[in-house]
Parts: sequence; structure tokens; C-alpha cells
Amino acid sequence: MEFMDVIKLRKSTRSYASDDIEDDKIERMLHCARLSPSWENKQCWHFLVIKEKKTLDALSRTTFINRWIKNTPVLIVACGNPKKSDSRDGMDYFLVDVAIALEYLVLVATDMGVGTCWIGSFNEQKIKDILDIPQYIRVIALTPVGYPAKTTTFKEKAIKMITSSNQRKDIAKITHYEKW
Repeated sequence: MEFMDVIKLRKSTRSYASDDIEDDKIERMLHCARLSPSWENKQCWHFLVIKEKKTLDALSRTTFINRWIKNTPVLIVACGNPKKSDSRDGMDYFLVDVAIALEYLVLVATDMGVGTCWIGSFNEQKIKDILDIPQYIRVIALTPVGYPAKTTTFKEKAIKMITSSNQRKDIAKITHYEKW
């Protein structure tokens, strides 16, 4: 697929088919994520790949809004080690490093016809407890990984209508040249 097609096709998928995701596809996603840039190439990221239904169910209970993730074939938990990055002017770059890596993963998933959904709403401590993540590691985002479902329920359609839009701001409203 052409890169611009991947960019245009990427969307948040919240309803997944029950089909398993092939291990080689997961490995390819992780491989691409690890190739992303990071502060001084320190590569602060860690990814947990969750497939067990019992664990997926427990993770879905870490927030009211994300109960639907229990029905995904795979969940990837993207974490960062702040000690393996740095900060400048109050900005912690481990957040940026993990975000870039996860977006690489999301884009290659899109290229392979696999759906994802960037999730930032969760209870970090509950996730750490469930997955035995060390306290010094930060949970940055989650993404389900799976083939998009062919049909959706009324509830899923309503959530999609509320949470997603293909509308994008005009480039002239977000771009500034030389000065603000």
C-alpha cells in the first residue's frame, strides 16, 4: 500500500472479529515500533502483548469506557521508562518516544489490514497491578489489535458516531509560517 493511503485509511477500530492475529504480523508491528526515533536513541519503550482472555477481561475493567477491549484478540500495552529518556523545559520525552513508537506500530498494522485504537483513558495503577509492571515504568497508551468486525451493533455505531469524525481542520488553520 502507498504510504499516503495508509495515513488516510488509519482509523480507530472498536469492534473486532474473533479471528486470531498471526504472530508474524504482531512481530512485524513490534519490529517497526522499535525502529522509531527516540531521545538520544535510548529506546525507552516496552510493549506488553496480551492475548489471554482472562487478562483482557481484567484490563477491560480498569475503566468504565473501555469495557469493549475484552473482546479484542490482542491488546498491546505501550510503556516507557522515564530513566531511559530525558526532559527539556518541563517536557518529558519518554512520552514522545513511546507515542512515536506506538504510532509506527499503528501505521504498519493499518498497512496489513489490522485495526487498532489508541487508548489513553485507563487507570495506570490497576494496569500495573494486573500486569506486574514495575512502579518506575509508566503506562502511556493501549491499543487493541485485530481484524475489524464486518458488522457492528447499534451501541458500537453510536460510540463511533460520538467519538470519531473524518473531519479535519483546514491546513491554513493549523499552519503558521515564520511567526504565529
